[in-house]
Amino acid sequence: MQRVKSAYILRRLVQNSRLGSWYRSFCSVSSNALIDEPENTVLVEGKASSRTAILNRPHVLNALNYSVGTRLMKLYKNWEDDPNIGFVVLKGNDMAFSAGGDIVTLYNWLKQGKVEDCKEFCWTLYNFIYVLGTYLKPHVALLNGITMGGGAGISIPGTFRVATEKTVFATPETLIGYHPDAGASFYLSRLPGYLGEYLALTGDKISGAEMISCGLATHYSHSAKLPLIEEQLGTLMTDDPSVIERSLENCGEIVHLDPASVLRRIETLDKCFSHDTVEEIIDALEREAAKKQDAWCAATLRKLQETSPLSLKVSLKSIREGRHQTLDQCLIREYRMSVQAISGQITSDFCEGVRARLVDRDLAPKWDPPSLEKVTDDMVAQYFSRLTAFEPELELPTQQREAFT
Repeated sequence: MQRVKSAYILRRLVQNSRLGSWYRSFCSVSSNALIDEPENTVLVEGKASSRTAILNRPHVLNALNYSVGTRLMKLYKNWEDDPNIGFVVLKGNDMAFSAGGDIVTLYNWLKQGKVEDCKEFCWTLYNFIYVLGTYLKPHVALLNGITMGGGAGISIPGTFRVATEKTVFATPETLIGYHPDAGASFYLSRLPGYLGEYLALTGDKISGAEMISCGLATHYSHSAKLPLIEEQLGTLMTDDPSVIERSLENCGEIVHLDPASVLRRIETLDKCFSHDTVEEIIDALEREAAKKQDAWCAATLRKLQETSPLSLKVSLKSIREGRHQTLDQCLIREYRMSVQAISGQITSDFCEGVRARLVDRDLAPKWDPPSLEKVTDDMVAQYFSRLTAFEPELELPTQQREAFT
């Protein structure tokens, strides 16, 4: 079999009914998240020369938990070693691809003092993302429906990503006092201009058409054609990415951006989000809003005002560092940041954000610190510092699997 690295398409990033309460989508409440049987959380379909993994937690928009992570890791390693399997397809059951991590379950674990379980979930998920990003066989993710947070993390590092008119992408972690993780600082930092900073800080959602326009997706097709896409893929006897790409292009469609798309604001976006600090970004937005009576700038300011001040500063620094790091370096750093966030030693913003948006749903989080001026440099630096001797760093199989830039 030809050894194919997933960087084949991801490197092209450098080149090239919306839900009313959409923020509820990425972190789903799961009453039975702890008792999911691994075999049921990810289903498998066998085709001629491929395998399809189906995320199967539709009651929580296919949110990711420990069972999903371990199941995916086992399947993908077995398939990679099987000479009879040429490529792998990943999709979600029902209306979502994946809404991201099962954040409410993590919240409940933290309330029960199960911090180590939360760390183990992150450890497992980040390891799978690294395996996907260095996978030796072509990978096709069918991003039909909600694709947020960790859902993007388990798809974007792969070879091909097919978006549809139903795709809704976002990395909305700052809204819950967290930071874009699961490899987000790698792929967001490689988007055109400063779009990655905008998406990371505001948590704004973009469409499937916008995903392919900025390089997050590699193909675009109407959702009605997905059965045909799967049928055609299922007949392929190949491990050649160019053959798979031609098959996907057979069902591809030309996209037309909405007049209100953020990508039509890229000049203003770059002008504002290119600054070194969050305070300077806000000042630039305020100047543009006042000078041009720009409604987009005013709306962006409101989004930033809703988010955790500490998360804003941490997330901006994360994206900026990601510009100069490989995938494994980003994941190792993001794991440090996640440990800091869930440990609650610096702030309890993560639990407070989940409580306000997804548990009590009063939409009135009490951030700590409550304002940007009260966020110290030491607080931000602690998120990025190496873990202590008693806290192991994330271990990735970098000696066996080549990372990419």
